[in-house]
Amino acid sequence: MASIWGQGSERFGARGRIDTTLGVGMAAAAWTPLRRLLEADVPEQLELDDAEVGELLDGAAERLERSGVPVRWSPLFNRSLDAKVVVGSTGGLSQSVPDVFDQNALQGFSWQISLEGSPLTGAERDQIADSPRPLVWMRGNWVLVPPIQAARARNPDLKPLTAIDALSVALTGSTVVEGRTVEVEATGWVAALREQITGAGVDEQPIRPPEALTATLREYQVEGFRWLHRMTSLGLGGCLADDMGLGKTVMLIALHLHRQLNPRTHGPTLVVCPASLLGNWEREINRFAPGETVRRYHGARRTLAGVTDGFVLTTYGTMRLDAEKFGSVRWGLLVADEAQHVKNPRSAGAKALRTIPARSRVALTGTPVENNLSELWAILDWTTPGLLGSHASFRRRWGDPIEVEMKPETTGMLSKLVRPFLLRRRKSDPGIAPELPPKTITDQPVDLTPEQVRLYERAVKENMFEIRTSDGINRRGLVLKLLTSLKQICNHPAQYLKEDEPVLTERSGKLELLDELLDTILAEDGAVLIFTQYVTMAKLLKAHLDAREIANQLLHGGTPVNQRERMVDRFQAGESSVFLLSLKAAGTGLNLTRADHVIHYDRWWNPAVEEQATDRAHRIGQTSAVQVHRLLAEGTIEDRIASIHETKRELADAIVSAGESALTELSNEDLAELVSLRNRG
Repeated sequence: MASIWGQGSERFGARGRIDTTLGVGMAAAAWTPLRRLLEADVPEQLELDDAEVGELLDGAAERLERSGVPVRWSPLFNRSLDAKVVVGSTGGLSQSVPDVFDQNALQGFSWQISLEGSPLTGAERDQIADSPRPLVWMRGNWVLVPPIQAARARNPDLKPLTAIDALSVALTGSTVVEGRTVEVEATGWVAALREQITGAGVDEQPIRPPEALTATLREYQVEGFRWLHRMTSLGLGGCLADDMGLGKTVMLIALHLHRQLNPRTHGPTLVVCPASLLGNWEREINRFAPGETVRRYHGARRTLAGVTDGFVLTTYGTMRLDAEKFGSVRWGLLVADEAQHVKNPRSAGAKALRTIPARSRVALTGTPVENNLSELWAILDWTTPGLLGSHASFRRRWGDPIEVEMKPETTGMLSKLVRPFLLRRRKSDPGIAPELPPKTITDQPVDLTPEQVRLYERAVKENMFEIRTSDGINRRGLVLKLLTSLKQICNHPAQYLKEDEPVLTERSGKLELLDELLDTILAEDGAVLIFTQYVTMAKLLKAHLDAREIANQLLHGGTPVNQRERMVDRFQAGESSVFLLSLKAAGTGLNLTRADHVIHYDRWWNPAVEEQATDRAHRIGQTSAVQVHRLLAEGTIEDRIASIHETKRELADAIVSAGESALTELSNEDLAELVSLRNRG
C-alpha cells in the first residue's frame, strides 16, 4: 500500500488517493476509530485493541455495512455465538403439568447461549463470562464474543415470569427483552402444558360425554366438550365461539355433568346471560340433564341460600347488582353466555363479573370480535386473566400493529397465542353442520315515496347547512342527528315526524314491500322474523299488521322475561307466524327455528349483528331453507353504506369499529356525497 500510495502511477495517482481518502472519511463517520487512518501518512492498516474489536461486534460492523463499507472477518474467527431465552427451566412449579394451573407461580426465565446451534456447557459459559478479551478459544476455534453475549453469560437469569406470562411467551415463541424481540424456547412444565393445550400431545384416553347427558352429541360437539374439559380441568378458562345455533349450550351442560364426577371440580355452575335466555337455559338443562337442579336467581324473591350444586341462572343486570352475594358461593364453573355483553372492560357489568370467584370461567359467544381486538382482550382477560397482559400493553403490542399498521406477522403471532383459548367453528366449515339447510340473502331495493323524497332532501339541506358552520363536538352531534333522521325517513315518515296516530299506508316504499313479502310468505304457510333497530318503528309495524288483522307478536327490550318466553313458545308452536323483534333485544340467543324467512327492515352498521339476528332461524334444528330479505331504500344513505361494506373495506372497517361516530369525522364534502339523494332511475 505504501509503495502504491507514494507512486504517481497512472494506476493510483492523485485521483486514487483522493478517492481513497474520501472513502475512508465516509467509513470514519460510521465508526470513529477509522479516523486514525486519515491521520496517518499512508492509510495502510489499523491495529485494534480489545475494546475496539468489541465495538465492531457490538453494532459498529453493521453500521459500516449500512454505510457501504463491507466488513470481512478472518475465517479463523467463529462468529456463530448466539443467544435465545429459555422459559420453564427453573422456578416454583414442577417440570410436569400440575393438576391445577396456578397463574401466579413463578417460572425461570434465562438466557441460553449457543455456539453453532449447540448450547454452551456451564464451563463454557463461565469461560465467556470471565474472559477479558472479545476472543475466546473454544471447541478448537477462536470465537468472537460480542459484549452483549458476554454480559448475558455473566448474568443469564432474567426476572422470573408468572406462569401465565411464561405460557404466553411459550405460545408465541418470542418476547421482547432489552428492547429487542428475541426467540423463546419453552422447556419442562411450560413446554408440556403448551403441548397439552394446543392439542400437539397425544390424548391417550379421550373422555366420553357423561352418561347422565340425555343427548347424542355430534362429533364436533364432542370435540368442543373435550376442549372445554381440557382447559377447565387445568384451571384455565376459554371462549367457545362457535357460530350461533351449533349447540354451545348442550356442550356446556355436558361439561358441567362431567365435572360433577370429580370431587376436585364438583360444584355449582353459575350461568350469566341476557334475560331473554333464562327460559331457554332452563328448558335445555331440564331436557339434557334432567337430574340437575336449576335455580333462577332473578326477580324480587331471589336467594342463593343452600346452593351447593346444580345450575344457577341469572341475568347480567342482576349479577351487576348482586356481585357481592355471588362472591360468597364457591362456584365450580362460571359461564358468561352471549359474552359480547361484557366486551367493554370498563362497563359496570364487566367489572362486576370479574369479582366473582370460580375454579374456571367459560365465555360463550358467536362473535368474539364484533368491532375491534379490544373486545377479544376483554373476553379472554376475563376467562384467563393475564394471558394478554394489560389492556394498554395489548394495544401497544397487538391491537395497533394489527388494526392500524396492518402487520400480518403480528396477526400470525397473536393467532398462535389465542388459538388454544378460543374454539371457533362455523356452520360453513366442512363436516360441522351438513344437515343445516341453505340460507339465501337477497337485498330488496325500494323506491322512496314522494313524501319521503321531500323529507329526505329537506333534512339533508337543512342539516348540512348547520354542519358546515359548526365544528368539534357540536358538529359531531349534528352529523349523528342527520344520520338518524335519514334512516328514520327511509323507514317511514311517521317515525321521523313522531306522529301520534299516523296513517301508515302508501307513505313508505319499505312498508309497501313488506306487505308484498308478507302476503307471499303467509300464503305459503311460512313464518317470518322481522328485525328493526328502532322500537318505535317496530310498534308502528305492529299497529299496521294489527290493522291488517295479521296475527303478530312484538318483542323488545322492555318485554318482561316471562312474557318473552311465552312469546317464543307461541311462535315455535305455530300460534303466530309473524314475529317483530328489536335488533338489540332479540338479536342473540333465541331459538326461533320455525321461521323460514328473516326480514331486516332497516340496516345496521355492523353486518355481524345482522348475521347474529338471522341465526335465530338459521341454526341447528332448522329443517327448511331460510330466505333473508334486507330492505334498502335506493339512492339513500342505506344504499351507500351497503355499497361501502361491499367495496371499500378500509372505511367499512372504520364504520364497523366505531359505528355512526366514524362518519362524523368525514369532511363536509365527503359527508354530503354520502347523504345526498342520488338519481334512482
